[in-house]
Amino acid sequence: MSSTQLEPYNINIQSQIHINLLHYTPLNVCAKAIRTCWDSHAKSDNGGNVDKDLIYRVGNKNKHKSTLEHLVYSFEIIGISRACLQELSRHRIASLSVKSTRYTLKELRKEISFCIDSNTLDSIQRAKKYIVFTNDETINKINIESLERLRTILVNGTTNDIAKYCLPECYKTQLVWTINARSLQNFLQLRSAKVALQEIQNLAKAIFHALPQEHCYLFEEFMNDSNTKN
Repeated sequence: MSSTQLEPYNINIQSQIHINLLHYTPLNVCAKAIRTCWDSHAKSDNGGNVDKDLIYRVGNKNKHKSTLEHLVYSFEIIGISRACLQELSRHRIASLSVKSTRYTLKELRKEISFCIDSNTLDSIQRAKKYIVFTNDETINKINIESLERLRTILVNGTTNDIAKYCLPECYKTQLVWTINARSLQNFLQLRSAKVALQEIQNLAKAIFHALPQEHCYLFEEFMNDSNTKN
């Protein structure tokens, strides 16, 4: 590999991770569930400030967390690494549908060499389609080498199923992730912490900012202060 410096991992979440909010439960559904317990439907303002205050008081302040499970969010997550996916999968009260590796390997099979000695900039830009870069230049070089080895064995006829065993942890993937508000609070609290993997911190921040504005008040206290800023 050449000694040319590689571009570091860009902490700007917009350039690394793409989040689309596909669907969410309106707040009035959660308020109705809470009011069913005490038969207080007449006091509802159909998801307005009165109901919002009720949801926060019961779910966050009084810790009646099961009521928050009526709020469900579905996100499309594009561009995280398999290392990040592995950590995401530990949050088990959620549903994941992940893009099959077979399809991304089909795309990789069509690529030309990623050897950065010949055309460094071109190789880096093409590699970004498949792998997540870090702040460590040495790791980035090794990961490009791993990507090139994977491409080579595919071109030489290895089947996609067998080639999976050579996938580096930096290899990108995408998924649809569905989670309820109770579990999402737990996810944000753990994964926005400074001790968490930087990539999943970025993911937590991106997910928080993808939430409907009127829902954010339920999650703000669970975010690390530095990760609530744009």
